[in-house]
Amino acid sequence: MIDRQKLETVLGRRFPGARSEQIASAANAIMGLEDEWEEIRVDACLLAREAQGGTEFRVLRRRHSLC
Repeated sequence: MIDRQKLETVLGRRFPGARSEQIASAANAIMGLEDEWEEIRVDACLLAREAQGGTEFRVLRRRHSLC
């Protein structure tokens, strides 16, 4: 689970000119992403075939905590 306060701090640093309402809206959108993620096993050959057909992919990997 994403810590909302940390998220707002990161967003505030990344977008120093943003109003607090904008930071809150961005945080709301990011917090809602967790429900939209689908964990999949990656088949590189399948992805390559689909990419040749014009499908665009963005592959994300969660970083493991160092602690």
